[in-house]
Order: sequence, then C-alpha cells, then structure tokens
Amino acid sequence: MDIPRTSGAKQRRKRQILYAAAGIALIALVTMGLSRLKPAAPSVERSTVWIDTVKRGPMLRQVRGLGTLVPEEIRWIPAVTEGRVDRIPVLPGAAVKPDTILLDLSNPQLQQEALDAEWKLKAAEADYKNLEMQLASQVLAQKSEAAKAESEYSQAKMQADTDAALQKLGVISENSLKVSTTKEQESATRNQIEHQRLANSGQVLEAQLQAKQAEVEQFRALSQLKQSQLAGLHVRAGTDGVLQEQTLKVGQWVTPGTTLAKVVQPQRLKAELKVAETQAKDIQLGQPASVDTHNGVIAGHVTRIDPSVQNGTVTVDVGLDGTLPQGARPDLSVDGTIDLERIADILYVGRPAFGQEKSTVGLFKLEPDGQTAVRAQVQLGRSSVNTVEIVQGLKEGDQVILSDMSRWDNFDRVRLE
Repeated sequence: MDIPRTSGAKQRRKRQILYAAAGIALIALVTMGLSRLKPAAPSVERSTVWIDTVKRGPMLRQVRGLGTLVPEEIRWIPAVTEGRVDRIPVLPGAAVKPDTILLDLSNPQLQQEALDAEWKLKAAEADYKNLEMQLASQVLAQKSEAAKAESEYSQAKMQADTDAALQKLGVISENSLKVSTTKEQESATRNQIEHQRLANSGQVLEAQLQAKQAEVEQFRALSQLKQSQLAGLHVRAGTDGVLQEQTLKVGQWVTPGTTLAKVVQPQRLKAELKVAETQAKDIQLGQPASVDTHNGVIAGHVTRIDPSVQNGTVTVDVGLDGTLPQGARPDLSVDGTIDLERIADILYVGRPAFGQEKSTVGLFKLEPDGQTAVRAQVQLGRSSVNTVEIVQGLKEGDQVILSDMSRWDNFDRVRLE
C-alpha cells in the first residue's frame, strides 16, 4: 500500500513562509528608505526672479514718499458778511491782482444799516459841535466874571491903600480904614473864587467834550464797520496769484465765515510727501531731498515734519531750491526722495521684496554651480530705498534671490532653469 509523503510538503511551506517574510522585510526597507529621501527641489525660471550680489562699500540711506506739489502760501478768502451772489466776474485759473473783484454780493438790509449808521454819526458830530459851542460860551461867561472880580479887587485894594495913607495923616477915622480893608479882603476872596471857578470850568469843559467825543467815536466805529461790511460785498483777491478754487453759483446765499475762494501763488510751491511711519523716524529738518515731477528732478530740503501719523504715513514738507520745470502746478503728483545719511563702508545688497530693516529673513542664496539656491537666514540692518545692510548670514560676493519667494516657503532648496 501507498505511504503519504509529508516531509516534502512541510519544506515547501517553510520556504514559502521565508519568501513571504523576506518580501515583507524588503518592502519595509524600501519604504523606510523612500521616507528618508528629501523631496525634489522645485524648478524656478531664472528670468522671473531678481538676483543681486552682496557688495561692500559706501551706501546712501534714503527714504521715498509719494505726494503732491502744494503752494507755500494759500489765501483763503472768507465772507465777512452774509449776502447773495449776484455776479462772478472771474473763474478759477485766472491770474488776479490784489484789487481784482472775484465775486459781487448783495444785502439790502446791510445797505440800510450802513446808511442808518452814517446818519447817526453825522447827528452825533453835530451834537458835539453844539455842546462845544455851549461850553465855550459858559467859559467865556466865567472869564468875564473872573475879570470883573479881579477889577473889583484891584479897586478895593487901591481904596484900602489910599485910606491907610489918609488915616496916617489923620484925615479919616480908623473905622473908615477898617471898612475899606474889609472890602479889600472880601474882593480878594471873591477874585480867588472866580478864578478857581474859571479853572474848574475848563476841566468840566474838557470832561464833557471827551464824553461826547467818545460817543461820536462809537458811532464812527459802527459806521466804519458797516461801510467795511458793505465794501466786503465786493470780494477782492487781496494778493497777486491765481484763482485756484471758487465753487459758488449766482443766486447762492452765503453766511459770514463761508470760504468764497482760494488764491495761490503758482511760482512758490513745495512738495508735500507721505512717508511710511516705519521709515520716517530718521528724517530731520534740513536734510537734502530731491523731487521728481515726471518732467524733471528738483533739489530741495526738508522744511517741516508733521508730528502726527495719519493712515500709517507721516507728512513731510520739502522746500524746492531749484527752478520749477515747465508744467509744474499745484496738486501735481510727484515722487520725493530724502537723503538720511551716507555710510562709509558696510556690507549691503538690494532690498528684498519682504523684510523690514533690523529683522531676520530667509533668502535663497545661490550655490557655486549657479543652478540651485538654498534658503539662508539673513540678519538685516539699516535700509535705504533700494538697498539694505547685511549684518549676518551673507558675505561679499554671495548671490541671493530678492524676489517674492513665498510660493516656496515649504522648500529649503530650489532649482533655477
């Protein structure tokens, strides 16, 4: 009979188990090796990135700001009284002189008030003249009384002196002498009183005239005010220049204080630049600057720095030292550059797309083969408009990519093609 062969089947099963275990181990080793491989570096077209070389030498620190040309002197013309616009003889853009009439206003009530004030002034002046004549008459009358008292005193004194001489000769009695002496003293007292009254009448005259004169001046000031307001209905430029703004229409009613017009001098302009607040901290008065009007560059200097920040910018005024180019006018858009300082010898490179001064950024540095770039941590220092100081992370001659590489933030290496 047949005997089953079990030994061969067991060997085949063992070999199958060994082969399976070896395959599993091989797959695990391959998976582990693949997991440890670095991802392939992405490709970047060389023509789409900006590459610059780290240099050593002097660097001019500058800041840049956009702005407009504005007049150094602006004359805002307000309404001094209310009125209705009757006529607009001059339109914006026209050259004006101080006596050029820009607007004609009308106000019938003001005209009536000016007429009333004028008549009140004339009446007050007439009252002053009348009072002056009355007081002058009173003074003359007092002078007459004083002269009469002085004459009576002189006669009484002469009579007393005569009686004194006669009494010594025994011609008249002592009682007669006493009578003449008493009359002399009475006349002297009356003479003194009348002269005092004359002096007081002069002071009273002056005081009353001053009080009346104050009243006259009050009416005169009121009349002048009304006349000034009446003249203000004819709005004049008040200075040489160009009428830049006037938005009123015929028939429109304006109130006191309303801005009627704006007159500027187009030959005297300055640049008003908006500089980012992070770059404005080193700007100082007097620093040199240049203003590009897109039709020429004008040299200038910083004349004013706004102490406040608005919308993330600081307003800086630049006075223009050179001659204005053709076509320069108020509100013209300009680019301004301000020189902060000149550094003698530092390591610098072009300013990257991202990264503020005195910060650490990641930049792709080209390897010697020039085909690959590796991310390097670079510490930046002081910055300018187009350049920035390298404090650490790069050396002279290194080439770095300054373009925006945020698309490859997950990679530390890129390949240039």
